[in-house]
Amino acid sequence: MLFILSHPIQYISPLLKYLASKTDIEVCYYSDVSVKGGFDKGFGKAIKWDIPLLDGYKFVFVKNWRKNQPMDTRFMNAFNPGIIRELRKSKSKIVVINSWAYATDWLVLIFAPLFGKKIWLRTENPINKELNKSLVTRFLKKILLKHILFRFVIDKFLFIGIRNKKFYEYYGVTDESRFIFTPYCVDNDSMNNKYLYLKQRKNQIREKLSIPANRKVILFTGKYIVQKQPLDLMKAFKLLPNDQYSLIMVGEGELRSQMQQFIDTNQLTGIILTGFVNQSEIWEYYIAADVFVMCSNSETWGLSVNEAMNFHLPVVVSDASGCSADLVQPGNNGFVFKEGNIEELASSIKKATESTEINSAMGACSASIIQGYNISIVSNNILKTLLGK
Repeated sequence: MLFILSHPIQYISPLLKYLASKTDIEVCYYSDVSVKGGFDKGFGKAIKWDIPLLDGYKFVFVKNWRKNQPMDTRFMNAFNPGIIRELRKSKSKIVVINSWAYATDWLVLIFAPLFGKKIWLRTENPINKELNKSLVTRFLKKILLKHILFRFVIDKFLFIGIRNKKFYEYYGVTDESRFIFTPYCVDNDSMNNKYLYLKQRKNQIREKLSIPANRKVILFTGKYIVQKQPLDLMKAFKLLPNDQYSLIMVGEGELRSQMQQFIDTNQLTGIILTGFVNQSEIWEYYIAADVFVMCSNSETWGLSVNEAMNFHLPVVVSDASGCSADLVQPGNNGFVFKEGNIEELASSIKKATESTEINSAMGACSASIIQGYNISIVSNNILKTLLGK
């Protein structure tokens, strides 16, 4: 199999490594920006991930004629004519592509079939986000996707969750044999090992963060940007008893000054703005927490929810987050709240932390649910379909 990706991604590399241990795969990348490091607009600073992204599988970086461009889905930020040569020489009969956002994606979509290869598509697109687009946009996309791309070009659709499958169905994919369930996931085994190693140190970690022992800890991880709605969480925090809760905001971004101003204006205590935290260091914050919150106004999935659930945390997730339909069982492992509803968000946090017993039971339920979203399921479903062809 030949995987086509814009750049090495910390959540996808473990899947590629696992697949490579089961079958012969190749990977073509458009850019090495995430490996060599570079300026991240969302974080507002230069970022370089401190975990291995290229271990355990065969890969090649195809020359990008748009050198040093960020991989932010702008059409011409990836223009790699060399991908045609890679497609032609590859012995793989299946090409897995993850978007149609870049110019190079369209080179793959055009030339892979000409070289006798079948294209499998795995994107994040959820139906709820799609339905928020204008009628004109959806009409034009129906022409392109329903009547051309999905009908004549794509062979299989590797859907990551309920809303992603409904997206494909909305654009005309109705044959169940064309679907492969490849749940969006993180490296659960690695997460579980980190959890087991760190959970005995929860009190020490809280002491290091200067969090009083009697506080209930709310965790946010993500960029301080409008899409992630960090100020919504801070407004909800203001509605909670300030002497009973602490809030850890792991991240960085353009809203930091507004967030600090909100803290100062309202004389709030117990809020920690960590700044950017790299992958190898973030796990202590999950251990310190009692509940995880994602309050985004637009999120195709939200893999940090997967991470939190692996750390046995209840999750409070906005209905605008793609994963909410799959990962949250309201009242069992957390709650889904109406995006932008501050009172409902605060109430959901209170219910998830009402008692130690409720909090622990919800966390255990999260850990159980997330086992259905793991790398081995993705790999097994892909390989079963591959062998059946």
